[in-house]
Amino acid sequence: MGPWLDSLTVWLTANPQWLAAAVFIVACIECLAIVGLIVPGTVLLFAVAVLAGSGALSLGETLLLGFLGGVLGDVVSYFMGRHFHQNIRRLPGLRHHPEWINGAETYFQRYGIASLLVGRFIGPLRPMLPMVAGMFDMPFPRFFAVSLLAGAGWSVAYLLPGWATGAAIRLPLPEGFWPQTGLVAGSVAVLVGLGINGTVRGHRQATAMIAGLGAVILGGLFIGYPHLHALDQGLMALIQEHRSAQMDTWAVMATQAGEFRNMLVISATLILLLLIAKQWRLMFFVGGALLSTALINTASKYVIARMRPDVLADPLTSYSMPSGHASGAFALFLALAVLAGRGQPARMRLTWLLLGSLPAGAIALSRVYLGVHWPTDIIAGTVLAACVCAASLYIMQLKAPLPPLPAKTWWLIIPVLLGLFGFYMLHHLPQAIERYAY
Repeated sequence: MGPWLDSLTVWLTANPQWLAAAVFIVACIECLAIVGLIVPGTVLLFAVAVLAGSGALSLGETLLLGFLGGVLGDVVSYFMGRHFHQNIRRLPGLRHHPEWINGAETYFQRYGIASLLVGRFIGPLRPMLPMVAGMFDMPFPRFFAVSLLAGAGWSVAYLLPGWATGAAIRLPLPEGFWPQTGLVAGSVAVLVGLGINGTVRGHRQATAMIAGLGAVILGGLFIGYPHLHALDQGLMALIQEHRSAQMDTWAVMATQAGEFRNMLVISATLILLLLIAKQWRLMFFVGGALLSTALINTASKYVIARMRPDVLADPLTSYSMPSGHASGAFALFLALAVLAGRGQPARMRLTWLLLGSLPAGAIALSRVYLGVHWPTDIIAGTVLAACVCAASLYIMQLKAPLPPLPAKTWWLIIPVLLGLFGFYMLHHLPQAIERYAY
């Protein structure tokens, strides 16, 4: 794989006009039934994304190509399953590896539509689940709608890191950028790794350890942010270089959804819905996590008193650390992810947390993109939310695990929250775009 990958990257470097096609094709292969299990598409995706970030393609073009290629792979896999049905087990590859399809079939039968959303982020299941959906004659409009939603999140999660790496390598970054980036990224990676390991192994004290380590990292950011200037300046320059009118619109929509007043209404609505459904313990968990995050965030801003970047002509407030958009969004979506994962296996709980982090990450990153927060503000807000949610979950489960949220309650919560987010994302959009114009 090494020499072959090196040869491919060298050829694409010499022929950048084929890079767009390469991103599309590799994304399609990664999501294509059977082939996606054989070809190391994740490695290829990262490699072509790095090349795209080196200046050949914009971030929007890279994500769009990956999204379209992934959806095409899903659709082809779906119609393969719909055409062959159970006879597909006789195809080359599956004939000698029945476990490939058996695992996806069991997963689909157990979780239905949710399996297509969550399984998109689980390597062995990703290329097989669309084919299994076709085998079971899932209506195509329903499958296609779910595929579009899952594909959008998957494209960001799998292509953004590679593209950002390529862009960072190309730019003349400030001295000390890479050591500072390594220190912060390593600290966050330890926090994430501890959470994954504790969840998979079922450690009873996992949430307490996450909360404790998160508090240590947060304290380090509060004290050490003046020494992370190269990291902030480098990432800010990288992001501001790639601003465009189209991306501005999406970033403003995301940032509007995360405004304090809007998040306050959405959070209060969620708590009210849990109260109506008489889910007392879940209501106290969500309410405690959201309220504590908001109070600690507000107090920290005035204690630290860090000034915002001067890119925005009329900032909302003077202080920026930690980011209220990041802490509020991550507290809300992590709490929802915890509710979704109650009563499910460890891998499913982790996947729900990943899915919850995608919209929260979009809201948080919009603040750096629009130039109104430093990157370390966003990281601090994210760590704060994770720390408080873990602490709240630990406290609520001291005597007994939290119960699963009934499906009928989800059918009450999801439409209401989606409606509120849609309204706030579009509310006063023209005025907001003018306000945040670069």
